[in-house]
Amino acid sequence: MKEKDIKTAARILLGASLVYAGISHLTFARREFQAQVPDFVPLKKDDTVVYSGVAEIAMGSALIVAPKKHRANVGRLAAAFFTAVFPGNIAQYVNKRSAFGLDTDKKRFIRLFFQPVLVWWALGSTRK
Repeated sequence: MKEKDIKTAARILLGASLVYAGISHLTFARREFQAQVPDFVPLKKDDTVVYSGVAEIAMGSALIVAPKKHRANVGRLAAAFFTAVFPGNIAQYVNKRSAFGLDTDKKRFIRLFFQPVLVWWALGSTRK
């Protein structure tokens, strides 16, 4: 398989995952996502979950359909988003909030190491 094909598959998979996550923010996993909203966010937790869900659907869609000349920018935007929401993962760990099967300190801690992977994935699958 060519590198181009691998990057395309990775980009589309990430985009589809973001769309799915965004839909889950708005529907069946809404309460669980609220557990990840840090207390310092000045919005209501549910509003934050809804706004981030809409952002994920938009970003995921853009990763899938953006023209080639815009993909690197979309990838940087997705990487910035993953970085911006990382404090939510930290808050979930620090405040011992169980959600998404992350019901122990060990599981919540291990989850923290996946955020850099998402940043790398967004950048790597969209660079020229």
